[in-house]
Amino acid sequence: MATEVSFSIETPKGPRQVTTVYERRGAGEPLLLLHGIGHHWQAWEPVFQILAAERDVIAVDLPGFGESPALPEGLAYDLPTVVPTLRSFCEALGVERPHVAGNSLGGLLALELGREKLARSVTALSPAGFWTEAERRYAFGTLLAMRQGARALPVAAIDRLSRSAAGRTALTSTIYARPGRRSPEAVVAETLALRDAPGFTQTLAAGRDVQFTDDVPDLPVTVAWGTRDRLLLRRQGIRAKHTLPGARLVRLPGCGHVPMNDDPALVARVILDTSR
Repeated sequence: MATEVSFSIETPKGPRQVTTVYERRGAGEPLLLLHGIGHHWQAWEPVFQILAAERDVIAVDLPGFGESPALPEGLAYDLPTVVPTLRSFCEALGVERPHVAGNSLGGLLALELGREKLARSVTALSPAGFWTEAERRYAFGTLLAMRQGARALPVAAIDRLSRSAAGRTALTSTIYARPGRRSPEAVVAETLALRDAPGFTQTLAAGRDVQFTDDVPDLPVTVAWGTRDRLLLRRQGIRAKHTLPGARLVRLPGCGHVPMNDDPALVARVILDTSR
């Protein structure tokens, strides 16, 4: 059962209270898992138990996503706000410099935590921020279309579609290369998470000018890209390698944008290898 924690963050308007929801399992060195825009911590469920066999695994719903409430009014969903919020979240849990793995937006946040020396290691799966302007517009347009589609469908229709492989493909093939592997219950839950996320629009707006241009030296970094990623095209991994020359660049054969579902064993191995 997921847990809720509240903590204070410093803002230009003074201290503000933030609440987040997270799932924690396992034992060992801490490993923080960060999902992508419009998703929730359950995106990591396919790899959770594998990772928890070796790590104290903490998967968090980012503020304004999943079951975590929106940020306090007036706070931006940009990197200067969200990265310190994640630092405060770790402090509230008594965790110092966890290993961090993130997907998409979560991959960008993981790299930022590494750049700020707040992580022991970083595994970034199809991270945002290595796009050209045309690639960014394509990705954002696709995400907006997915959101609009989810909001247009009645819950009964989402449930009905989730019951067949073809329906799950229609709902999730943009992010999964093997959408038929996702359970009907998971597809319904993540479609509703995309539809209802209060932080979606502001997070997307904050990402318009984001470009990750700094190296992350002095700690292990892996950038991994699915060969069937239809949202952030895999050539962006080459740009990431040029920006992060010391990083390991890994191909994830047959995987889409959210690879944890497509090949759990491979993704877990990549994360654990980096954190070792």
